[in-house]
Amino acid sequence: MTRSNKLWASIILLLIVVIVVGSIIIWSKYSPSQPIKVTISPSPEINGQISVDGGVNVPGIYSLKSGDSIDALLQAAGGTTADADLNRIKLHIPYTGEADTPQKVNLNHADAWLLQALPGIGETKAQAIIDYRQQNGQFRHISEITKVEGIGVTTYEKIKHLVTVSD
Repeated sequence: MTRSNKLWASIILLLIVVIVVGSIIIWSKYSPSQPIKVTISPSPEINGQISVDGGVNVPGIYSLKSGDSIDALLQAAGGTTADADLNRIKLHIPYTGEADTPQKVNLNHADAWLLQALPGIGETKAQAIIDYRQQNGQFRHISEITKVEGIGVTTYEKIKHLVTVSD
């Protein structure tokens, strides 16, 4: 072997030794990381009541528990009306201590039993409201209820915050 071949052989051998030693050092410092654990906190247990109103056939307050779907709630409320806008469903979760707003009775759609739940409205007045509605069409404003025989301003004042005339 010539001197230049010996020099190149020594350089190559030295590079191989450096690579091997460097690899051993790097490998010894490498510690595989612990596997990443992903945990999802469980959603809170829901048990209570939900008010369903608007474009449903039987507005009211229904039982609600974890796992209930919107579809199940709508079915409990008698299904949706033909003109219900299912692209605009609203859910309101009150803050602790927030005052409940009473459910309003729709004078244009309420059955007699529901009208009787209003203060000062008994069986006779409830039937008078239904008769007026059938003879004159839908109420356009809640104050129009004073045109129903047997319902005056005093009764109107008692119930005006509890009724609505939405379509």
